[in-house]
Amino acid sequence: MILSVPDMSCGHCKASIEAALAAVGGRAEVDLPARKVTVSGLPAATVLAALKGAGYPAEVVG
Repeated sequence: MILSVPDMSCGHCKASIEAALAAVGGRAEVDLPARKVTVSGLPAATVLAALKGAGYPAEVVG
């Protein structure tokens, strides 16, 4: 699943997103310049809730 994370803008953001998803058992591939995250291993609702809880609201785009 590919997510758009418009508030992601720096290395700290990338690390926070990776940590939030790892905490719920997901794997994330972050594309910082595109502000997109590819996630595998989790349902969309879990991913979106984890990112929102970390302060990075996201939207599924693919």
